[in-house]
Amino acid sequence: MPVELQVIRANEFVRLDPREHLDFDASKQALQAIAQACRKRGLERAVLDLRSLPTPAKPLFTKTELANLVLIFRDAGFSEEERLAILYQHDIHGGIRDFAFISRLRGMHVQAFTDFEAALQWLSEDEEAHDKAEVPVPITKSPKETKKLPVGFRARNLRSGSVRPNPRKCNHH
Repeated sequence: MPVELQVIRANEFVRLDPREHLDFDASKQALQAIAQACRKRGLERAVLDLRSLPTPAKPLFTKTELANLVLIFRDAGFSEEERLAILYQHDIHGGIRDFAFISRLRGMHVQAFTDFEAALQWLSEDEEAHDKAEVPVPITKSPKETKKLPVGFRARNLRSGSVRPNPRKCNHH
């Protein structure tokens, strides 16, 4: 199935102030404009390519700022139908994976990848077929076979099946 997607490079939305520090508000506005342009064009797939960003000594965004960036995409109209793949080279502070996690908590389809081909594969997957796939769950023991231990006892050697009384058993009055 052909996939039409937008590749958003870091230099298209990361804005720096005159001292070359991250300008969060300007970056947020640029990202919002890109997200809205994707929605207007009817694109349901996008790649946010952060591989060219240098690895910072400290995190660029706080958790609150990451949550605000997630809201930009949601407010721009990104919903459960759209997918956003985030490509990165290094994520020492975990901000990229946090962004993806927060996005999923908000009901969006966002995944972080270090491999471009894996990101494209995920973006091109048919979601309906993926959702309908059933995975059988094997049941190995029936509830009748489950052993119950009396209160005040603990298993010292589970491999041999021996159970000994707990010498620290509390007597409640």
